[in-house]
Amino acid sequence: MKAAGRSARTWLRDHLAASDPGLLRLTAGLRTVGAIALTLAVLASAGFGVTRLVAGAMAAMVATFAIRERRRGAQALTLALGLPVALVSVSLGAVLGERVVVGDAFFVVLIFAAVYGRRFGDRGTALGLIGFQVYFLSLFVGASTAQLPGLWAALAVAFACSALVRFAVVPVTPAGLLLRLRTAFRARLARLVSAQLALLDAGPDEADKALEDMREGTARLHETALMIQSRLEEGTPDEPTARLVQRRIADAEIAAERLGLLLLSARSAQRADTLTLHLPGAPAPEVGRLPGPDEATAVLRRDLLALRALVVRTGAGGTGVAQVRNRLLGYRDEENLPVATPAVRDVFRAVGETARAVMGLRVALEGPQDESDDSPATARSREELDAEDAAIDAGEETEAAEPPKGLRRPTTRAAVQVSVGSTLAIAGGELLSAHRWYWAVLTCWIVFINTASTGEILVKGYRRLLGTVFGVVAGILLAALVGRHTWTAFFLVLVLIFAMFYTAPLSYTLMSFFVTAMLGLLYTLLHTYSWEVLVLRVEETALGAACGVVAAALVLPVRTDRRTDELLVTVLERLAEVTEAAVGQLSGGPAGDLLDKARELDQALGDLRAATQPLTHPVTPLRARRTTARYVVALLETCAYHARSLAATAELLPTHPSIAADPRLRGAAGRTVRNIVTIADRVADEDVTVPVETGPSIASLLGGDGTARYGRVTGRVLRHLERLDEAVVGLARPLAVPVKTPDR
Repeated sequence: MKAAGRSARTWLRDHLAASDPGLLRLTAGLRTVGAIALTLAVLASAGFGVTRLVAGAMAAMVATFAIRERRRGAQALTLALGLPVALVSVSLGAVLGERVVVGDAFFVVLIFAAVYGRRFGDRGTALGLIGFQVYFLSLFVGASTAQLPGLWAALAVAFACSALVRFAVVPVTPAGLLLRLRTAFRARLARLVSAQLALLDAGPDEADKALEDMREGTARLHETALMIQSRLEEGTPDEPTARLVQRRIADAEIAAERLGLLLLSARSAQRADTLTLHLPGAPAPEVGRLPGPDEATAVLRRDLLALRALVVRTGAGGTGVAQVRNRLLGYRDEENLPVATPAVRDVFRAVGETARAVMGLRVALEGPQDESDDSPATARSREELDAEDAAIDAGEETEAAEPPKGLRRPTTRAAVQVSVGSTLAIAGGELLSAHRWYWAVLTCWIVFINTASTGEILVKGYRRLLGTVFGVVAGILLAALVGRHTWTAFFLVLVLIFAMFYTAPLSYTLMSFFVTAMLGLLYTLLHTYSWEVLVLRVEETALGAACGVVAAALVLPVRTDRRTDELLVTVLERLAEVTEAAVGQLSGGPAGDLLDKARELDQALGDLRAATQPLTHPVTPLRARRTTARYVVALLETCAYHARSLAATAELLPTHPSIAADPRLRGAAGRTVRNIVTIADRVADEDVTVPVETGPSIASLLGGDGTARYGRVTGRVLRHLERLDEAVVGLARPLAVPVKTPDR
């Protein structure tokens, strides 16, 4: 029974870790609900009425979700500064609430200041958010000057309860968060290996589903790796440790992705293109039984199961685990590979390399391991890892680019846009309702948060309206169910708030649904609920979204095409930097900070992926454009994978006995780097007519046998260079860049 209980707990922990990396969504939901519940308990015990209970609950929610700093000291300071901002904001809301023109003018000024404050980082963003939301709170509860003392007390209690829950009840330290993210990485890596197992056994009718699962697993593993990299500096004791963990995470990610690609190739009638792993919806290549003897397939299935077990067994040791590890690492030696076709033997090599990456990750995260049962292959892998660890040192500091100034600064432009949009929303909202006009302003404000182009604002407004419509229906049902049972309504409000924060990163539509359903209950508590009020909520939401889109389109507009082009140029520049630096190091040049360059590439690609959402959204009428955008992003992800792999291989040069620098690589790969720069120049300036070059393969450009004079350049390096060259040329067609074919 105890073993079954532990197994169930382990399954639940791994499931939560994989679905919610770092438990960030769970923590956000628990913190917010805990702060609200504690605030309600304190205020109710003090005899406060329903209006102040609602105000305290809303203030506790704002004080919790507005704080975004990562260090606890910075969070405490922002929370302390937020209370006086909230007190001033609610006071002004109460004083100006009856003065329509002055109050509306001040609200617009407050909105401008709140958005402009984002230029000052997380603290400026948080204080602006608190100021705006608390002013909105005063309008929502109908605050008056006579109610101010009670509202001040409710706000003070709310901020105190938020601080108590944040720092004592649901504390999150950088080191603890990083630990949970590492657990999530292991869980997602294990899920990816499970998806690869499913692909191994998939029949022709199941191949597309198995490939989609593997594609999703690869993307989620990469997402978790980026989350870890963004928190390494705060969560590790020193920079060398951070760089070591970053290196091992990157190794494991690249090795697992390579294993999946080689497995797909082995099951295909033809070589599987790397693009297949990165293009959503791309059909799986024709698959058949794994070529070669059936014994090799059975052994591969057994070894993939063993690899998954090595991933999930945190801190596990013993003779059995050592034997499994030794067997898998033995595949790094040619003499230990089973009798099979070359494609299948490549898969076994990839299993060995992935096992090595898992061992390196375990050492980096858990410290030295028991080496008493090591085989010669395992001992050699440990020596390589130790040598690599010793070679890791701090990279050079890079100078930050000077931000744009004036109206070109994103925060200034957004502040002007949202102010104009809010002015329109106020005017239109008051025509709809003299008492509920602020819903239109709130929607206009929200659609500008974390958006940078007209298309993003349009998609966000559409999602908010859709969630609001369904939320109104839910609000009607819940209000009828609850009636005038105050504490039942508050309990359901807490449930909806938790659902709102837990689903917010996953679906903005779902979040809007829970928000609107919750508001229906709050109106019930304030005895202002009616069918007309909820219908008005939909109308004001539609109006606010429309005002936001109009302002974004007409006032200092940033078109989606322009935004994506700018980000595309950035991605191409980062890709050229990583490729050139990696090839330079593989050619015998000085060592560079390849890990940081690869991370910058990944971050730029993530920004581009987010910016193309308006182009790839299912409701977009421009189907051809959607297909092109998805294809370009998938090609760039393919390029990034090969560039990361080159960077990881280049960093092995000082320590890996099977990799030697070859000066010829610089010249052979020069065409690829030039092509990347050419495409970037074309995207930035349509008048550029320089064509992309094609020609002989990278391997043929090296000439000779590649080993006699300069040492062995591994086949892996050549494969990555050739696939990168092909993918870069593939980018030319959808981006309308001319391609020059060499004369025969």
